[in-house]
Amino acid sequence: MNTGELLGSGRSAEIFALDEKWVLRRNRDGGDTAGEVAVMAHLAAHGYPVPAVRATEVPSEIVIRRLYGKTMLQAFASGELTEQTAAAMVADLLHLLHKVPARVSAHPGDRILHLDLHPDNVMLTAEGPMVIDWCTTVEGPEGLDWAMTALILAEVAVVPSPPEAGPEVAAMATGARAMLTRLLERRGSAIDLSDAGSGCLARARARRAEDPNLSPEEIDRLGEAAALVATLAASSSPLLSADNTSGD
Repeated sequence: MNTGELLGSGRSAEIFALDEKWVLRRNRDGGDTAGEVAVMAHLAAHGYPVPAVRATEVPSEIVIRRLYGKTMLQAFASGELTEQTAAAMVADLLHLLHKVPARVSAHPGDRILHLDLHPDNVMLTAEGPMVIDWCTTVEGPEGLDWAMTALILAEVAVVPSPPEAGPEVAAMATGARAMLTRLLERRGSAIDLSDAGSGCLARARARRAEDPNLSPEEIDRLGEAAALVATLAASSSPLLSADNTSGD
């Protein structure tokens, strides 16, 4: 497919402009996007905030409605969002996602999971926050989604920040820890992150360790990140019900 301007390049894909309304995402290492398209269509049909998508003749490409606005990470880094507001928004998006019925699984406890829902995968548009990048989606227990989001935030929180790294690194680590703390407080009493119970945190760590996009240094920090999540989860008091969440 003919493409226009390169709008962004991540660890595994590039985004190209098609026109003012649509973009093309091209996976660098191939792969089939059919499942991702089906999941996003299912979510959109249930009112979940995802951009419209359509498949192409090339399995590794997907056409996505073009979104205008900053990512939540950009807004957080610029001071437009506080840790509390960002955490509440991510928590609400997770709770809302897990109210959508599974598309394939018949297990009553299974839900659609994003497994990479963090501030850089939420676009703040004029219509509200939109969740992007569904290439890791599966179905399973909602605790695994929460554990993965928490672990990703914890990975940022434990990044070393020596003086030569500059104040931005230390500020991002401090902000990620504060966001993680707030997120865990809003997880709801039904979300079990205890490895003595659901085992979701250990499963999330194992999945992250298998991510080919992580550097050896990032993989080495997973143990410290998982320990931070476990400590904060054990010391936090989750909301009694997910229905009590809000975007404040």
